Amino acid sequence: MHNKIVVIADDIRSSHNVGSLLRTCEGLGVEKVYLSGYTPYPITKNDTRLPHIAQKITNKIVKTSLGSENTIAWEHVDDLELLIDDLKTKGYQIVAVEIDESATALNKIKFQDKTAFIFGNEATGIPVEHLKYANKTIYIPMLGKKESFNVVQCAAMVLYAARYID
Repeated sequence: MHNKIVVIADDIRSSHNVGSLLRTCEGLGVEKVYLSGYTPYPITKNDTRLPHIAQKITNKIVKTSLGSENTIAWEHVDDLELLIDDLKTKGYQIVAVEIDESATALNKIKFQDKTAFIFGNEATGIPVEHLKYANKTIYIPMLGKKESFNVVQCAAMVLYAARYID
């Protein structure tokens, strides 16, 4: 079982996906969730967004998080490169979850004890300029005709595998 797992949600569009992701991460023992890019995030202590906008976004997140935004550590980050540099300095392996020619199938990978997973935009995935930060890229093999799973379904499968499957 891996001791330290963090998640980076980069450019996720849907507040409902963010809430569901927080709930999934909390249930699978993720240490911290980083919300980067334009990913919606709950109200913060010194929030600079207009209050009614921040509250509207928070309400949407809470609908699916069911309070997990209060029970899991999370942070909104503006500088993804700085975050990843910091995580690498702390010994984290950076793993991008993306359909890519160089990606390794989830069932063929071994994870390190400290792993940071990057999950990207629901429609466009992780931008190429962000893939370069990853030590590895993985994908989930699919049997159906669709090319990808919903970002939270994907995260649940990857995090479960990283947590419980050696």
